Amino acid sequence: MLRVMIVELGHFTLILALMLAALQAVVPLVGAHKGWRGWMAMAGPAATAQFLCIALSFTALTYAFVTSDFSLKLVMENSHTLKPMLYKVSGVWGNHEGSMLLWVLILALFGASAHWFGGALPERLKARVLSVQAMIGVAFLAFILFTSNPFLRLAEPPFDGQDLNPLLQDPGLAFHPPFLYLGYVGLSMAFSFAVAALIEGRVDAAWARWVRPWTLAAWMFLTVGIALGSWWAYYELGWGGFWFWDPVENASFMPWLIAAALLHSAIVVEKREALKSWTILLAILAFGFSLIGTFIVRSGIITSVHAFANDPERGIFILAILAVFIGGALTLFAARAGTMEAKGVFAMVSRESALVMNNVLLAVAAFVVFVGTLWPLVAELAFDRKLSVGAPFFNQAFTPFMLILAAILPVGAIMPWKRARIERSLKPLYPALILAIAFGALAFAVGTDRSALAPVGVALGTWLIAGSAVELWQRAGRKAARLARLPRADWGKAAAHSGLGVTFIGIACLMAWDVEDIRVAQLGETFTVGGYDITLDGVERVEGPNYFSTLATIRMARDGREVAVLHPEKRVYPVAAMPTTEAAIANGVWRDLYLVIGDEQANGGWAVRTYIKPFANWIWAGAIIMALGGVLSLSDRRYRVAAGARKAPAMAQPAE
Repeated sequence: MLRVMIVELGHFTLILALMLAALQAVVPLVGAHKGWRGWMAMAGPAATAQFLCIALSFTALTYAFVTSDFSLKLVMENSHTLKPMLYKVSGVWGNHEGSMLLWVLILALFGASAHWFGGALPERLKARVLSVQAMIGVAFLAFILFTSNPFLRLAEPPFDGQDLNPLLQDPGLAFHPPFLYLGYVGLSMAFSFAVAALIEGRVDAAWARWVRPWTLAAWMFLTVGIALGSWWAYYELGWGGFWFWDPVENASFMPWLIAAALLHSAIVVEKREALKSWTILLAILAFGFSLIGTFIVRSGIITSVHAFANDPERGIFILAILAVFIGGALTLFAARAGTMEAKGVFAMVSRESALVMNNVLLAVAAFVVFVGTLWPLVAELAFDRKLSVGAPFFNQAFTPFMLILAAILPVGAIMPWKRARIERSLKPLYPALILAIAFGALAFAVGTDRSALAPVGVALGTWLIAGSAVELWQRAGRKAARLARLPRADWGKAAAHSGLGVTFIGIACLMAWDVEDIRVAQLGETFTVGGYDITLDGVERVEGPNYFSTLATIRMARDGREVAVLHPEKRVYPVAAMPTTEAAIANGVWRDLYLVIGDEQANGGWAVRTYIKPFANWIWAGAIIMALGGVLSLSDRRYRVAAGARKAPAMAQPAE
């Protein structure tokens, strides 16, 4: 009886959240227009109440999964009594309905946080921001309740469930969606600030200071989410790759690129009150690409291991939400663009110009990914042709923009505002340039295929890292004692750019120097791959908590010394009747030893795949460093909403 009451309470609070969101969407907006302070003040408590209602609903659904309440259709389809507790909990968001509930929970959390931490925001701006945020909540709460209700019941509950997709029963995938949604949905705050500013007809330095922390937080979470997804694909799918240019991977990558551009563009608005229209447009597009990602994952237009749903009706609903919010915001942008007059004037050679170039490269790179992702769909609908756009297209069309971006980042970061001289800006960077050339030459010398990929990637990665160090040294007045007193935001920027450099080195070396071997090995047989002697010691059948496994024992030695004993698996989940590959990886700073066991062959041997992946972990180490750079910047009091507001406490209200 208690279980039934808790679940029904969760359903009721979800409906109540929709009502509160509708109230929050209308009343503060009217209050801001009329100047009614009481109506505007209602936005904050409504945002908090909406968040608490959705949190109760999410807790109730989690309780149903943890207690294996198979009277709920969602629990029956995505859980099982034998499933480990971690995957019972992650099963809550390992499906379409539950993941959408997590989506709106995070949306409400960001809205409530704007109330909790935005006490110094101008009254009207805050009311409008929370109102726009609530409008998004109304749309997605209605989507959940009318098309994707997680609380639908079964008239005759079964004794057990159908289990969660085995590919999702993994620690990496347990934490990947929450971080990804914190990034995806976090960009809604930049969107809400942009629309509120358009309604108000005012964009200035104070607005840029308020919007940057929210964008930085979303970008940071998105970085971690993408890295976790890439890491999961690397070790779980057994194919040895870290990025497949899958449509759903691209769906998270596009808003990441636009958010990075928005962060840099907002700096120009804050420091020089220029690029106002462009910054507003980026804020709209960043969330727009997040909605496009939601549409791609849940509409059924693509087939992917990441896709949640295959329901065109749900896709049409999300497409309608996308059209209303992004179409409406762009229409408002067109109407108000003339009011956003740029004040700052700058020369062709200046930090502002470098940031403009940065924005152009990131935006065009995102557009390339967008075209490559959706072109097969367009070709099929418009020309009745089935096309496949894969890694070769993306590698050739996308990579040049990233190479140019890496080349100009250190130079742009060290340039002065308003006017600069190239030769003067380059002079402090000569040691970094020499170091980059030296490491690039070293990569060329040790390479066996004489490919340009590794030398160029290593040189650019070193250039980014060394350039960041030079910038810190210059900001400290070339005195070591002053380094510790530099603002955390400076350290955060340096860490983020250095992390990008580390990722560059990892990707370039992995793609240029990886070794792959596929063969049939007999028990006790030793074979050599990339200088390692590999012996298939044995294969046994073992039983896990909710699966059966073929477990291999493989020894790896080099120069007669054993370096690793690995146990790759091939699992079969009987409830889902689905096999999975569990690669065994000996991680290292300089290389990964990566083994996969396949099927038993007719002659008694076993299919064995061996990969040697140089610098693989540098890819994810770079992502972690980038995210830590975001944390450092967020910890700088100048980048908090309240700190920005204290600098401009008397932001004038425009006449209504």
